[in-house]
Amino acid sequence: MYFNINLTSLKADSCRSTKMQRQKSILSFFQKPSLPSQSPDAGEKNDGRQAPLFSGKQNNQNVFQPAIHGLVDTSLEIRGTDTPPEKVPCQILPVNIKENEGGKGATLFSSIMHKFIKFDDREKPNGRNQVHSANACSTSGTFTIPKELPMQGMDTLYSEKDNGIISNGMVDQTSVLNIESVDDVPGPHTPGMRLLVPRLKRIPEDVPKFEDKNGCSFLNSSKRAKPLQDSASLIKNHEEISNSISKFEWLDPARIRDANGRRPNDPLYDKKTLYLPPDAFKKMSASQKQYWTVKSQYMDVLLFFKVGKFYELYELDAEIGHKELDWKMTLSGVGKCRQVGISEIGIDDAVEKLVACGYKVGRVEQLETSDQAKSRGANSVIQRKLVQVVTPSTTTDRNMGPDAVYLLAIKEGNYGVDNGATAYGFAFADCAALRVWVGSINDDASHAALGALLMQISPKEVIYENRELSRSAQKELRKYSLIGSTALQLSPVLPGTDFVDASEVRNLIQSKDYFKRSTNPWNCALDSIMHRDLSLCALGGLIGHLSRLMFDDILRNADILPYQVYKGCLRMDGQTLVNLEIFSNSANGGSSGTLFNYLDNCMTSSGKRLLRNWICHPLKHAEGINNRLDVIENLMARSEIMLVTAQYLRKLPDLERMLGRIKVSFQASGSLALPLISKKLLKQQVKVFRSLVKGLRNGMDLLLLLLKEEQLISSLSKNFKLPELHGSNGLERFLVQFEAAVDSEFPKYQNHDVTDSEAGMLSVLIELFIEKATQWGEVIHAINCIDVLRSFAVTASMSCGAMCRPDILPDSKAISFCEGKGGPVLKIKGLWHPFALGESGLPVPNDVFLGEDSDSQYPRTVLLTGPNMGGKSTLLRATCLAVILAQLGCFVPSEKCVLSLADMIFTRLGATDRIMTGESKL
Repeated sequence: MYFNINLTSLKADSCRSTKMQRQKSILSFFQKPSLPSQSPDAGEKNDGRQAPLFSGKQNNQNVFQPAIHGLVDTSLEIRGTDTPPEKVPCQILPVNIKENEGGKGATLFSSIMHKFIKFDDREKPNGRNQVHSANACSTSGTFTIPKELPMQGMDTLYSEKDNGIISNGMVDQTSVLNIESVDDVPGPHTPGMRLLVPRLKRIPEDVPKFEDKNGCSFLNSSKRAKPLQDSASLIKNHEEISNSISKFEWLDPARIRDANGRRPNDPLYDKKTLYLPPDAFKKMSASQKQYWTVKSQYMDVLLFFKVGKFYELYELDAEIGHKELDWKMTLSGVGKCRQVGISEIGIDDAVEKLVACGYKVGRVEQLETSDQAKSRGANSVIQRKLVQVVTPSTTTDRNMGPDAVYLLAIKEGNYGVDNGATAYGFAFADCAALRVWVGSINDDASHAALGALLMQISPKEVIYENRELSRSAQKELRKYSLIGSTALQLSPVLPGTDFVDASEVRNLIQSKDYFKRSTNPWNCALDSIMHRDLSLCALGGLIGHLSRLMFDDILRNADILPYQVYKGCLRMDGQTLVNLEIFSNSANGGSSGTLFNYLDNCMTSSGKRLLRNWICHPLKHAEGINNRLDVIENLMARSEIMLVTAQYLRKLPDLERMLGRIKVSFQASGSLALPLISKKLLKQQVKVFRSLVKGLRNGMDLLLLLLKEEQLISSLSKNFKLPELHGSNGLERFLVQFEAAVDSEFPKYQNHDVTDSEAGMLSVLIELFIEKATQWGEVIHAINCIDVLRSFAVTASMSCGAMCRPDILPDSKAISFCEGKGGPVLKIKGLWHPFALGESGLPVPNDVFLGEDSDSQYPRTVLLTGPNMGGKSTLLRATCLAVILAQLGCFVPSEKCVLSLADMIFTRLGATDRIMTGESKL
């Protein structure tokens, strides 16, 4: 017992000794080595040892005094008793710092803020107990920036993301800095337009010494900023900041007006135009006049101005280029104004990025070189012209993705519609595919038809008259602009500008030769439309918008077609398409967990677009449905044909859009007429034309292969019109000739510089090619149909549950209900939801029997009740989806399915249960 106690005592003494040694080692990290040059009264010596960081009570006050230190010698090392050798770390706190009033040491804020404080050696204290009251910087919780501190160089202390600088370029003198904004700031009518703060300069080599009048420095030597050490530098810096604001008075938010002199608070204010004072051009240079003449009519467009080898953005456009592309803003360019720019090599990528951000981007090109301008006279100015404006809804870039991009114009009216209903005329365009559609709808107060139109085409931009479209219709537009993963841009226009009378639209089309190369005459597209004049007004609005954006070549060469929202198909209004999650899910607006995603196994981009069109318009005649089902059965029975078909389809580019680009390039009156960029465009044309010919060869080989399968080609020919392939007038013979001509003239078509003689040859080849444009379009449509039908077959064969071919009753069976001889039938056994799959696998199958069939009779209406989370919504959705799939010509997720053709599917408002995620209605 005695031995154990003694051992315990020895252990305790050892622990105390070790603890004291560790305390000394830890304390040494907070001590500062003394330097020989420092005086004893500075408080640096203490019995031959370094002064401790925290001193005790002095003068009966719990106050820590700031002491003056020299530089730390980082070569010194401190070794602890039981720790490895360590180098002296950077000093964390001064030797003496003010203690808080509670006597608990320095506050957390002061321990952080002193890192940005440097004491001036010029003002030394009289002793270690002296308190700095006037010449010491306060380290309390409030940190005030002195007035003399400039904005430049502060980016190391305050980032732009923290909104630490106000928009007028001055630094706020409070501890919290905010950016002031102006609501009616003029500029491009684009998503990101607002006042911006110019980026701050960083000087990597110089060490700043920002000091106030009391000698306090706010940045240590580790910060990098531009030093400003005298009042002259401060004044110069203030002038540079002031220059960041536009020097043109007509851009001042307090003075800006549109071309008609209206202010932004005027309901008729036109954001597209800008008012320039009469004497403004007298003070401008020639290049300035060129720029502002165009810009005053395109204030909603970012204008790249070509200057030599560079493209430049000015003033408000420069702010957007600075913000979105992180370009450095300078004071130069036309008239020493704010500008950003890029070389001509990177202009295409820059335009693509800005359009992807939602901006409208135009390019003012040079029509001649500087030498050509000088040849006309010493004072001649280079001629420039706005070539084209690219917007998110009119892009034709090859990297735009598989989804169709539509621009929609809509006109409201009540042309003979009774019971308070409303009629809408509409026209929309796919510029990449070179197609325009027109139509009209009758709608009620619920706006079901308008919602269906918006969901079917999912436009990128909607044009409408600001004061002519009802508030309820505008509310509907805003509602559907929030649905889906892509943003919908609403573009109201002033009444009477683009939407003109129907007679004026007819005269405009004839005088401008619009749609002169359309497959069908433009007036034939209006024959089946109910409200023809209303549709023509909408078409006029679309034409006016595209013409302003320099898309006249597209209007001349585009095909114009009628569009029916409901006619001849199963009707699904907009709310039904949302509730059934046909194209976008209710979770995040994406395509996962949707019917489109479930059926999409297409290999081509144009096939995906056709699939969407088919889903919007399920068939309402049994013959067409059974024709599709026959193809699916034949493909499922011949898996090797499905595999070979996929191999051919995988090689195909977007033939539909390539054909549109070739058609619009023929006799183009815009870009090809510009000598400085025509070679670049011709180089792109060669590449596109050769890729189109090569792609058509792969597609033609697929059709020729399927022609050998008599049973399959027989069922396929009932779903689309197949053009003549063989014979003297067959497309195969023409395609071989085009292949030989392109291979001989343009062997390096991927990167071929076109000479003048080759440009003529290319023009002849394109002219001969588009003479068969209708037949080439039929070939592409046939390939798209094969792609979609193969996708249906893959979905049926790869399903994880039972799939069956639906038995579609003849049309006469459904009509007999009106004659009292029976009624429609919906009989599904083993029905399961096709894509609402839980973690445990398939949901429980259900049977749905409605109506009378040959075996027995069932009620025509079912009232479904049950507890919450019991699966009521899942069963209802699965039933609706089964009907849609059956009338699309797909196999149905069930063991057996017999149904009469349905006319319409509707759902209750707000039916957005997600059973598999544990979310349901209460």
